[in-house]
Amino acid sequence: MACSNEQRPLHLLFFPFIAPGHLIPVADMAALFASRGVKCSILTTPANAAVIRLAIDRANAALRGAVPAIDISTVPFPDVGLPPGVESAVGVNTDAERDMMLEAVNQLREPFARFLADRRPDAAVADSFYPWAADAAAEHGVPRLCFLGTSMFARACHDSLLRNIPPEDLIAADDDPDAVVSLPGLPHRVEQRRGQVMDPKRNAPEWSFDKLVNDADRRSYGEVFNSFAALEPAYVEHYHAVLGRRAWLVGPVAHASEGPEAQRCLRWLDGKPDGSVVYVSFGTLARFTAAELRELARGLQRSGRNFLWVVDGGDTDASEWMPEGFEELVAPQGRGLIFWEWAPQRLILNHSAVGGFVTHCGWNSVLEAVSAGVPLVTWPRYSDQFYNEKLVVEVLKVGVGVGSAFFASKLEVRGEVISSEKIAEGIDRVMGDSEQAGEIRKKALELLDKARSAAEKGGSSYDDVGQLINELMARRGNVNT
Repeated sequence: MACSNEQRPLHLLFFPFIAPGHLIPVADMAALFASRGVKCSILTTPANAAVIRLAIDRANAALRGAVPAIDISTVPFPDVGLPPGVESAVGVNTDAERDMMLEAVNQLREPFARFLADRRPDAAVADSFYPWAADAAAEHGVPRLCFLGTSMFARACHDSLLRNIPPEDLIAADDDPDAVVSLPGLPHRVEQRRGQVMDPKRNAPEWSFDKLVNDADRRSYGEVFNSFAALEPAYVEHYHAVLGRRAWLVGPVAHASEGPEAQRCLRWLDGKPDGSVVYVSFGTLARFTAAELRELARGLQRSGRNFLWVVDGGDTDASEWMPEGFEELVAPQGRGLIFWEWAPQRLILNHSAVGGFVTHCGWNSVLEAVSAGVPLVTWPRYSDQFYNEKLVVEVLKVGVGVGSAFFASKLEVRGEVISSEKIAEGIDRVMGDSEQAGEIRKKALELLDKARSAAEKGGSSYDDVGQLINELMARRGNVNT
């Protein structure tokens, strides 16, 4: 006999954007909802499925169900002319490849719609970078919840920019990168330098796309955030009361994962005193010139502190940037360790030896640092990263900046080079003996406690997960009556 509607578990489809920074938190979110009795499906392409397969297998094993609570459904990556195996934004290195990737993203609408028709999930958590998902879901009577994987603060700031600042005003200030851009209608006074804001002329396709994304998300059923209420309380109220948008904060969702070199990394950290190591990593999409890498290496030299640095091997050959004497620092008995391409970031940040984090301010990295009580040295590059820096430095006061002043993606030429002096100074301002450093570390530890409380039973994020489940179950009952 078939299960009744009340007995059948809620079914959520997760449809992440094809980049690790979007895939990984979605896998963690699926594990969270599955732990609350929800059947979860993740729709993606084969190469992207491989990124999260191990995490999903572990989550299913931990749930110990006879039938896996989380399944991954794969669809072929569209043939748009990209090199074989390139199915992610990480592999895009030219404007032409970017355009092909956007075409592939648009072609994913058909398999998404087919899944909705065939499997009839109760809701779809579809990435904001699929703006067409709002209409596709509506055509099948499925509520679409958007997820972008950034802070509520950043989303509110970008909404203010797109809706209140005419592009021609920004274009008119092109010759003055220090001109102030004020974002109106926010709980805090938020000002950015013109050079830190996307250029609507140089980045015209991206500007248009962001407006499309914002409009589609406003039409959606609601939004899910990997954040927690105590981290950005004024923006929870702003989202609901001022923007009139429904949102559920379910974070921090993050589960430590190990890779092939995790134990080597942890053994090295075990040999260092508490709070003595600065961790340096810039995510999967940042690209540094040889000049930038050279100054960063010199900054680590100048800081005098132990360091663990994740270097993207695709940036440039080490011989082009490694300064004199640096090789000795990363020798087996030196005070530094370099990881190429990948490191177990969550495990590193939660190790007692780590006392600071030099970061690009991608939201996953910020939230992982907050959840570990680690203060930040901020070095944003583009996208939401300058907004997240504002949140970290000016609102939360758990970090300091190195003075990054220009918005430029990995496909754009970046002329700015942050000096080694500024890098070393930033590290000292969060890890040193000054009163400011002590206050920053104190605030970071306070946020660690709040992050833990939010995820525990009775915490704000735990309750938001339950409220969303209950609302979707009630909606299903009303639709079927």
